[in-house]
Amino acid sequence: MKTLKRMKRKFGIVSEFWMYMKVRKKWWLGPIIAALVLLGLFIVLTEGSALAPFIYTLF
Repeated sequence: MKTLKRMKRKFGIVSEFWMYMKVRKKWWLGPIIAALVLLGLFIVLTEGSALAPFIYTLF
């Protein structure tokens, strides 16, 4: 039971965002947020690698 409450608190912002998109019919926000999250993960994960100089030239 505690684990479920902890997970609900942890993913609360995601569920609130999902409900916002569902109620307000703002489905166009989904791909934008997904692209930003993927871009952020890509930058963080390749920060110390040999790909870093190539990534910085994109921006």
